[in-house]
Amino acid sequence: MSQRLEKLIDQGTGREPADIVLKNGRFFDLVTGELVESDIAICGERIVGTCGDYAGKTEIDITGRIVVPGFIDTHLHIESSLVTPHEFDRCVLPYGVTTAICDPHEIANVLGEEGIRFFLDSAEQTIMDIRVQLSSCVPATHLETAGADLPIEKLLPSRNHPKVIGLAEFMNFPGVIHKDPGCLAKLDAFWDDHIDGHAPLLRGNDLNGYLAAGIRTDHECTTAEEALEKIRKGMHILVREGSVSKDLAALMPILTERLSPFLALCTDDRNPLDIAEQGHLDYMIRTAIENGVDPIAVYRAASISAARAFGLRDRGLVAPGWRADLVVIDSLENCKAEMVFAAGRRVTDDLFATRRPVAPVGLDSVKARPVQAMHFGVPVNEGEVPVIGVMPGKIITEHRRYRLPASGNQTSVDLDRDIIKVAVIERHGRNGNHANGFVQGFGLKKGAIASTVGHDSHNICVVGVSEDDMALAANRLGEIKGGFVVVEDGKVTGEIALPVAGLMSLEPYEVVRDTLHDLRKAAYALGTTLEEPFLQVAFLPLPVIPHLKISDKGMVDVDRFELI
Repeated sequence: MSQRLEKLIDQGTGREPADIVLKNGRFFDLVTGELVESDIAICGERIVGTCGDYAGKTEIDITGRIVVPGFIDTHLHIESSLVTPHEFDRCVLPYGVTTAICDPHEIANVLGEEGIRFFLDSAEQTIMDIRVQLSSCVPATHLETAGADLPIEKLLPSRNHPKVIGLAEFMNFPGVIHKDPGCLAKLDAFWDDHIDGHAPLLRGNDLNGYLAAGIRTDHECTTAEEALEKIRKGMHILVREGSVSKDLAALMPILTERLSPFLALCTDDRNPLDIAEQGHLDYMIRTAIENGVDPIAVYRAASISAARAFGLRDRGLVAPGWRADLVVIDSLENCKAEMVFAAGRRVTDDLFATRRPVAPVGLDSVKARPVQAMHFGVPVNEGEVPVIGVMPGKIITEHRRYRLPASGNQTSVDLDRDIIKVAVIERHGRNGNHANGFVQGFGLKKGAIASTVGHDSHNICVVGVSEDDMALAANRLGEIKGGFVVVEDGKVTGEIALPVAGLMSLEPYEVVRDTLHDLRKAAYALGTTLEEPFLQVAFLPLPVIPHLKISDKGMVDVDRFELI
């Protein structure tokens, strides 16, 4: 250790050349908001010099460029990128995201501890610093059938892993408020660690009770008013902009210099096609500045504020002694990453080649029984029928009711009102459950779309106009061991195989990106009007909570709660 420290000090003082020096550029000082002309000296994984001139063993001219701290995605599910952690690393790190705080909630709901171990093993190999929060809600609800169960006893063995940062998003907020023993056991065990929150629409005294349990962050705010109440009560708000949930525009009013110490950025769920077309956190930064947000506010949220929220004390500033996670950009406004350093290493294809592979898991996790068209029938209901109402840009849905037409003794779809069928099929091989219902808002005029990505328990979810096409789509998922399938007039017109737990591809992210492009075209040919029809299908199994009301038993009021 002393030799290491001596080297850091000698290079910082200039007594010996630094390992790397970025010369002739400026860095964005997130303390003062100034652009400072300066060399930046790096020794190993640390910055050792700023605000001066340095000589380096390797000198890189960055004339006209600006250096900012590496970006930190404070909440995401890597599985939603549809690629493995290794491919996520290769896909996202070049955009400047040097730290990702992930919750392997999706693979944990399929494979349990095996899925979490896969992520921990992968995180030890990636160039990006992937930190793992242990999934707190597996299963997410007793109303669904997941592939695994993770009580506190199964989480504790991983608690002291060097990549573990705490307990992941605590989704079961009714269980917290009403003191469910299983919830309290997890919260008590992680009392001295970071506990991530998940509390959509939770306000007032119920929010106070939730926060009293030691929960400090939330990524579910959809209005500035909700976010402000949570900030006033000590929460750190993670502003989210993913492929489905898009909250940045609504929360821009709170992205100010004054509030930036209590804000961070996250994507939650974002796929490679959106990353290729728009970017990642750099897209959020660029969009915020275009809409009048002060650059210091959003760059703070993307780095130093995020680091402090999660106790990562070594990163987030361009300053001596700090981790050399750095992004060289063209301008603050464009935020185009031209060069990235992760722990002092310049990110290149050769650097990615040094990683050791991790064996995939869950390659036979799709165990659903074959289905036929008749399994998607819904008996005639004389009154109004419950319908899930899709809200574009949100994972929150509405509980709607309509009188629907009938064909014989079966309830039919109503294309004039954009109401089609939806089904969830248990695929973990535990009970073979199958439930049918109706959904409004997809815009489909024909065919079917099916997915083994079905939050949070990840059973098969299929939407469609034709029962025959729905059956074909669902059965095809079993043949390709999971993924997304589009069927039109009895033919598979698009598909992507996701055999790793039915959630992730074994292919490079470029292949996934290009396949998703073709898959979108196949979905649009069915008439869908949604920007992200596949992720929207994936989120349909979530509960419908139009007006939140918690009963004295710790459950959402059943009159306002419906699960297909």
